[in-house]
Amino acid sequence: MGLKKLASKVEDYQGRLESGKASKIKPAHVEKVLAKLRAKAVELEAEIAAAPSPDKKARLEGKLGIARTHIARAEWLLNELT
Repeated sequence: MGLKKLASKVEDYQGRLESGKASKIKPAHVEKVLAKLRAKAVELEAEIAAAPSPDKKARLEGKLGIARTHIARAEWLLNELT
């Protein structure tokens, strides 16, 4: 699953929490997305280490920043649900 799709899931979960529909969000679903985000972050870190050009490295670092932001959001959401 791509970073954009995982990020949109976290945003959807957060929107449902804010609209009062949090009872429909299962913590297991958030944990699953969080695990995928963490795996993606590890994958991006490995790609950054092996990046041949500074341009590619910068692009990957941007993606890693986005992944870390959504990891933090998913962790916050999980804490709100439990």
